[in-house]
Amino acid sequence: MLGLLTYGSGIWRNKAGALALMALTSPVMAEQTDILALGDSLTQGYGVLDHEGFVPQLTNWLTARGHDVRIVNGGVSGDTTAGGLARAEWSLTPEIDAMIVALGGNDLLRGIAPEVARANLDGILTVARSRDLPVLLIGMEAPGNYGPDYKTDFDSMYPDLAAAYDTLYLPNFFAGLMVDGAPPQNLSDFMQLDGIHPNAAGVARIVEAVGPEVETLVERAND
Repeated sequence: MLGLLTYGSGIWRNKAGALALMALTSPVMAEQTDILALGDSLTQGYGVLDHEGFVPQLTNWLTARGHDVRIVNGGVSGDTTAGGLARAEWSLTPEIDAMIVALGGNDLLRGIAPEVARANLDGILTVARSRDLPVLLIGMEAPGNYGPDYKTDFDSMYPDLAAAYDTLYLPNFFAGLMVDGAPPQNLSDFMQLDGIHPNAAGVARIVEAVGPEVETLVERAND
């Protein structure tokens, strides 16, 4: 009996040692990063199948690169910066680690004054700062039909606010569709018939440009 106990104790010691060694040498599993994507129909995935939208494609892009992420789809079709501000507080639930802000397209469509949109975005970023959350701010570029002053004021609010709040910044949601800063000749291949929303192929191109910025956002969230 003593021999059995001694033998069994030896096995236990060996197993315990092996487990301790595994704990020391095994890589630490990264925790899931929860990101809120606060936006409009471009974020929501208007006009494409559920798995083809911005959030699912971005999630898949990040997962394929080894990131454990959950992106909450906070896109509401038709929402302006005012709508985003109105729901920023309750959308940032306790588990959220970071936020993507992609708003302004509907402000442009409605001709909302740039100073109004700026104040709304400022309010959203203030909420994020109060939660100590890193942010990726994605801009929009105004067309020229509102006049040069409108365009200058609207386009400049994004980099100004990004600098003021030390956010990550991507100048244009549609950057992935551009070639040398201009729309390609075959832009219709990547857009739905309304000419406003990307199709599945367009979303994939957009995600290729947004994805690296979100990788940096994940790194900031986990610092």
